[in-house]
Amino acid sequence: MLKVGEKLYEGKAKILYATEDPALVIQYFKDDATAFNAQKRGTIMDKGVCNNKISSALFQVMEQAGVPTHFVKQLSDREMLVKRLEIIPLEVTMRNITAGGMSRMLGIEEGIVLKQPVFEWHYKSDPLGDPLMNDDHILALQLATTQELETIRRLSSKVNDTLKTYFATRGIDLVDFKLEFGRYRGHILLGDEISPDTCRFWEQGTKKKLDKDRFRRDLGDVEAAYQEMLRRVLG
Repeated sequence: MLKVGEKLYEGKAKILYATEDPALVIQYFKDDATAFNAQKRGTIMDKGVCNNKISSALFQVMEQAGVPTHFVKQLSDREMLVKRLEIIPLEVTMRNITAGGMSRMLGIEEGIVLKQPVFEWHYKSDPLGDPLMNDDHILALQLATTQELETIRRLSSKVNDTLKTYFATRGIDLVDFKLEFGRYRGHILLGDEISPDTCRFWEQGTKKKLDKDRFRRDLGDVEAAYQEMLRRVLG
């Protein structure tokens, strides 16, 4: 049994705790909900439980597909044991259907199925609104190397292909999602979480939103949407 140590970091949705092994940390999932870079705040009952269980299952799907992740094992309803990463301060967004930021930025309607996935780099900074970046920005600021960027692009495409197929069999369209990566003993690993907090899930046919957009847009039935996604993943 790993002993929970000092709090290392608390973010909007998770807390990281040290363990007696310096290479491993405990990731605790909270019920706190934020949107628009924490300008909107609230609580979603049992969100942390749903996200932990969903992420635990999906990280194992990723590992089986050949995508290395920080996941070690699920410890409890709200905790998972993960490898301690040096997080690269970039967020990757993969888009399959127009929605959210892409629709706003380009002035196009939501729901257009893209002919090919769109890959985006964002600088990980809430105060700046996670602005879009390109490879030149990243290399000039020395946030990552050319080889690391190539690895992240390749892994992100693999995640997208795997998740699209996985959710299609469960009656869900994978609209878009956010990924974070980090360094661990010379390797790039997928970190953070894969959940309704970080993905847009639409029910096939109805286009019913089953993700954090229900909180962002005051659509109601937020808890039910998270529970439904947990059911589809574990069912």
